[in-house]
Amino acid sequence: LILENQLSKGDVLSVARIAGIQGAKKTSDLIPLCHNIPIDKVEVLFSFDDENSTIEVECFAKTFGKTGIEMEALTGCSIASLTIYDMIKAVDKSAVIQE
Repeated sequence: LILENQLSKGDVLSVARIAGIQGAKKTSDLIPLCHNIPIDKVEVLFSFDDENSTIEVECFAKTFGKTGIEMEALTGCSIASLTIYDMIKAVDKSAVIQE
């Protein structure tokens, strides 16, 4: 249903990609004591395993700042995953988020 864009809530992957990018950009608002850093690029990618009915979510972030950007990438991945879960939970009661 996701790949065929047939869910009533809309285009799951486009919405999840935008949510992941927004999540990465809002990391310092969501996580206490996390510094607001300049983000030069955020990319959210999806890969599919039809045999196991799974979606892998990856988020890559880049900065030219001095501090690390791992929290932004992790937040982007988490928010994208949560968005997918929210959009499919009505049609797939077995949906889970896992490593």
